[in-house]
Amino acid sequence: VQLVESGGGLVQPGGSLRLSCAASGFTFSNYAMSWYRQAPGKERELVARISSFSGSTYYEDSVKGRFTISRDNAKNTVYLQMNSLKPEDTAVYTCMAVHRFISTTQYWGQGTQVVVSS
Repeated sequence: VQLVESGGGLVQPGGSLRLSCAASGFTFSNYAMSWYRQAPGKERELVARISSFSGSTYYEDSVKGRFTISRDNAKNTVYLQMNSLKPEDTAVYTCMAVHRFISTTQYWGQGTQVVVSS
């Protein structure tokens, strides 16, 4: 099982990034997918989640209207489009998969660094 994130980097405030998380080794369509982030000195927080089949989404309040989570089940990939980035979005972003029926079946990626700075 692998979750491999990509797309992180350094961006100026107001800029955009698109993170990708490529999954392998499990039946991707059976899993809800989430993006978490952890900033230095802070606890990890859930940023966005997309369900396995219906595509329903959840966003943490501070990213609503700026971030969009999506998935492509044919490519076994989940995306996080991040617009209007702010310095407080600086964090390590990690994707996570949880089985739609078995919540204890979870997989985590290694994370990708996002730095928002001028």
